[in-house]
Amino acid sequence: MKKFFFEEDDDLIDIRYDNVFKAVFTKDTQHSNIALSKLISALIGKELWVENLKVNEPPIDSLKDRQIRFDINCRAENGELVNVEMSLNPDRFELVRLEFFAGKLFTGQDIRGSDKSYSDLEEAYQITILARGRVFPDEVFLHSFEYYDPVHTVSLNGKSRIITLELTKLDALVKKPVGEMSAPETWAFYFAYLTDKKKRNKINEILELEEGIAMASKVIMNISKDEVERARLLSEYKYELDTQSKLVDAKREGRQEGRQEGRQEMKQEMTQEFIDLLKSGKSPEEIIREYESDKREMRS
Repeated sequence: MKKFFFEEDDDLIDIRYDNVFKAVFTKDTQHSNIALSKLISALIGKELWVENLKVNEPPIDSLKDRQIRFDINCRAENGELVNVEMSLNPDRFELVRLEFFAGKLFTGQDIRGSDKSYSDLEEAYQITILARGRVFPDEVFLHSFEYYDPVHTVSLNGKSRIITLELTKLDALVKKPVGEMSAPETWAFYFAYLTDKKKRNKINEILELEEGIAMASKVIMNISKDEVERARLLSEYKYELDTQSKLVDAKREGRQEGRQEGRQEMKQEMTQEFIDLLKSGKSPEEIIREYESDKREMRS
């Protein structure tokens, strides 16, 4: 097979955009299928071949549905279930969200029927690649979670797992030789530095060693060169950012209005209190002295 590599001046679209990520790994081609299978295998730690994908692309004419995250829901040849997604800007509720969807993925299996039992449940993996921010306080970039008793160090040995890959924790990989990288490290480096032309030589070294990453690169190269496809993906990302920006601005404006209303209400309450104290027979000087005394006590 002819080796694939990027030229120094290749202008690549960023695979960390979740819609681009999905476009690369869900095309109906051998390249996409190999790439997705190799990515999942690297992150779960065992060989797995994707058999079919669940079609969950949001409709183009539904603005509400277009705001959902572009996840990849698939089933392996051995029946195991996997949901993979790229999160460019993780939400503040990211962790509980992962737990929720991991549970949905696992419990969505149908074991009804007289010939079925709990033993027929297949393993389920929720995989999320976190492109920005830091979700966990340590410096570990790859985490794998399952039910576990931390006090007595006993695992439930269950069939559902949550796997996270944090791309902001790769400083040590920049100087690490490609030949010494693990499979998860090569994928993490690829996602984080694909569009960084200063890292292009190291990316090409990875392409020589990792078939799955080379397959993904062929797809992303085609997308980057296809002006229509590139424009569509960037348009979707622009819509996502525009929507997010409007929501943030609305929240900020609401907070500002709330602060102004709060100050106005406080001012009215203080004015009424001052009037009530005057009516009780206290002089303005006495009221001010009491106010200053209360402030000093609050500071202390």
